[in-house]
Amino acid sequence: MSCKTNDKSFEEKTDFVTVKNTGFQINGKPYHYLGTNFWYGLNLGSKGTAGDRERLIRELDRLKSLGVTNLRIMGGSEGPDTEPYRMVPALQPKPGEYNQDVLEGLDYLLSEMKKRDMYAIVCLNNFWNWSGGMAQYIVWAGAADSIPYPPPHPGGDWGKYQAFASDFYTTPKAVDLFNKHIEFITNRKNSISNIAYKDDPTIMAWELANEPRGIKKGDVFLKWIDTTAALIKKHDPNHLVTTGSEGKTSSDLSGTDLAKDHASPNIDYTTIHIWVQNWGYYDPAKADATYDSALRYALNYLEEHEEISRQINKPMVLEEFGISRDLNSHVPLTPVTVRDKYYERIFEDVYARASKDSVVAGCNFWAWGGEGRPRVPEGMWKPGDNFIGDPPHEGQGWYSVYDKDSTTNAIIKKYAAKLNSIGR
Repeated sequence: MSCKTNDKSFEEKTDFVTVKNTGFQINGKPYHYLGTNFWYGLNLGSKGTAGDRERLIRELDRLKSLGVTNLRIMGGSEGPDTEPYRMVPALQPKPGEYNQDVLEGLDYLLSEMKKRDMYAIVCLNNFWNWSGGMAQYIVWAGAADSIPYPPPHPGGDWGKYQAFASDFYTTPKAVDLFNKHIEFITNRKNSISNIAYKDDPTIMAWELANEPRGIKKGDVFLKWIDTTAALIKKHDPNHLVTTGSEGKTSSDLSGTDLAKDHASPNIDYTTIHIWVQNWGYYDPAKADATYDSALRYALNYLEEHEEISRQINKPMVLEEFGISRDLNSHVPLTPVTVRDKYYERIFEDVYARASKDSVVAGCNFWAWGGEGRPRVPEGMWKPGDNFIGDPPHEGQGWYSVYDKDSTTNAIIKKYAAKLNSIGR
């Protein structure tokens, strides 16, 4: 049985984020945004261990009051919970087995976001180890006994870890285990709202992984992007799909290429990340000597990737960028003089481009720490600690933006309003 109406506006009102030409739209109107990374939202939403629904409500209300209505969240984390440097409890402690509290935490997060007209970019996997990710799938597949963890693990080596994680693309059983997770999540019905994920416009996009790198896998990596995105589209044709890529990064060894990595017709828009401090362009101990050149690098990176995205005719989102507190302090009350200056320049550049009908559609800063605080500044996260913006494999307090960072929050609010207003 079908129901027809002559009210065209009713027929077109879906609230899904869509792509038209080289921009995002919602119900035929342009959609631009200033968002944040809120990867731990599903854990806060849990009724079980590490959950804090009251805090989650407060954080969402704070973000909404700032005009931040786009959250990049995790929709996949892998156990076992005994492994180091992990966000725990994991959503999937074992292959195909789900922690129901965390799963319902994701339901709760999405249902509360829906009440606030927020949109989620849902990341399904991770090249890095802090959620288990590709490395854990390799172990689950029986292709290795253990993960060669990178720093700060004793003896850890970033190159060795990346080579290991990239074996995911050439390990069929690992890929199959992840594909089963895709099928499970995209076909889930929210236990709170009773809305199927695939029918929920609160989800803006599914993201293949956080910062997937090809390393030396070349065409195999590109094929994985295309086939995985196609699989998501098969199960859920309503939502956008993107990669979660950093762009070219600071190293040719990363095996990333914006044009090639987003060429698949199953990928709807491009993503980039800019990390001037992690990549060695900015030294907070020598801020006066390195900030200006680091800022130039960041703005040039944005411009370069904007041009590539224009050439392949797809919208672009800067979905990660950040900088430390002054002098790289991880203590919450330390001034954020440089961070405020950096945020304002990046936000202004994104806004200036977006307001000129650019392919640049929005940005998500890294990352919202809210009312959480590190147990030990610069120490490693442990179960029982507050979740903040810094994942468990990084010194706590590095890039987190707190609820009491009033000057930073004022800048966020200013530019969220400007970006939200474009074309509306």
